[in-house]
Order: sequence, then C-alpha cells, then structure tokens
Amino acid sequence: MQFRTKVTIDKPDFEIGPCEEMLFVGSCFADNIGRRFKEEKFRATVNPYGVMYNPASILHTVRRCGAAPGVALFTLGTNHVYVLNETGEIVDNCAKRPQRLFTERVLTVDECVGYLDEAVGVLAGRRNGVKVVVTVSPIRYAKYGYHGSALSKAVLLLAADRLVGMRPGTVSYFPAYEIVNDELRDYRFYAPDMLHPSAQAVEYIWEVFSDAYFSPAAKRFIEEWRPVKEALGHKPFNPESAEYKEFMNKTMLKVKALSEKYPNFVL
Repeated sequence: MQFRTKVTIDKPDFEIGPCEEMLFVGSCFADNIGRRFKEEKFRATVNPYGVMYNPASILHTVRRCGAAPGVALFTLGTNHVYVLNETGEIVDNCAKRPQRLFTERVLTVDECVGYLDEAVGVLAGRRNGVKVVVTVSPIRYAKYGYHGSALSKAVLLLAADRLVGMRPGTVSYFPAYEIVNDELRDYRFYAPDMLHPSAQAVEYIWEVFSDAYFSPAAKRFIEEWRPVKEALGHKPFNPESAEYKEFMNKTMLKVKALSEKYPNFVL
C-alpha cells in the first residue's frame, strides 16, 4: 500500500560539483535553500540585494550583481509586481514609500518568460556553460486570497515550463512546489504561520535536490565535511583548556586536508 504520492525528479543533464560557485535569486524560499548550500561550503551568493519575488526583480538582481556562477537557481514567488507611477518602472522594493505612488499589476506568462530568458542570457554571456535551475516557491500568498495565489503560481509554472523548452541544455526545472503540495501535503511540514515550509520540509527538499543534482564528488565532500563542521560548531565549557586546544588543532588539520583535496573549499 502507498500512503503518499511521490514526485518524480527528472535526472538533469549536468551535475553540481563540490564547492561549486552558485547564485540563488528569488523568494524567501531561495534564502532558505541557499543558506543550506552555504553551510555545506558551496560558494553561494544568496539574494545579494534582498528577496526578489517576481521574474522582473530576478532579472534586476542578475544584472546588478555581476555574478558569473557555474549554476544559478531562480525561485519564482509571484507574478505580482509594483510599478512606480512616476516612471512606469517595476520596483523591487517600495522602500516604505506611500502606496499611492505605486500601481500593482500582474505579469503575463509571456512577460515572465521574457524576464527570465533575459536573466539566463545575461548569465550565459558571463560564463560559458552556465546551468540554471528554475523552481516555483511552495509558499502561498494569503494576501492575494488563496485562489489568487493559486492563479499566480499557475502563471509561474507555465512560464518555467516554457523557459525550460526554450533553453534546453541550459535550464532545468526542479519541482519544489510539487514536493511540498503533492508529496508532503501535511500541515506538520509547515511553519506556525501555515504558509511557509517548516525547517524539516526545507531539509527534505535539500535531500531530494542533492540526490538529483550533486555529483558523486560533491556527495563525498559533504560526508567528509560533516564531522569537521560539527567539530567547528562545538561549544566548549573551557575554551582555554589544553584538551580543547588539542581538539581544535586536530580539527584544523582536517580542514587543511579538505583544502588540499578540494581546491575550491574555503572555510
């Protein structure tokens, strides 16, 4: 008997190596998953100008940051944008200015695809062979109403699918939205606000993503890094004791060994 519906992950045509240079841009879900990558010593830049919820703002970040990652991950949160009435430009942050200065509108599927495709093009121009993973945030937006939130996600899902078809070999889709809503599908996997995924859900998504995308070398590195990470996070009762100093000396020798084995590793 089966008691849940498991989401099938298509095997991508590339693998993420240990300590890969990566860029995460998008909703607060990008923050959550990007933080996990940083903990595992991937050279990750995560939302350098703050959370970016919509495809236009993702493009703005890609243009501004100048990053040239080997792998980028775009997390699409909503197709709602705010336009500054004075200039007609889409803003990334209203900066606490009065609401009357802005007009809220929704992006069409074509507009979302256009912004995302341009962002991919910018990254491809900076680094040959860049890979982009696009995903839709599982976080619902209650302020739109749940039907409105579902419509927004539908637009983003269609845009992501179109983008993958337009950029074969460069863009792949990772179903974070489907994993939370179709596989986990239980409020115990949500934070107390009942909207954001819980830490356990984020950890599960990390495990599914790493199983699908990580190279064997990346998986080995994470296993070798884990005891060192735990040792570095140890809080001693007496940091001045000879025993603790000896413990740290041994730990730093392990750090040195990792640096020699994995040239891109930086503590």
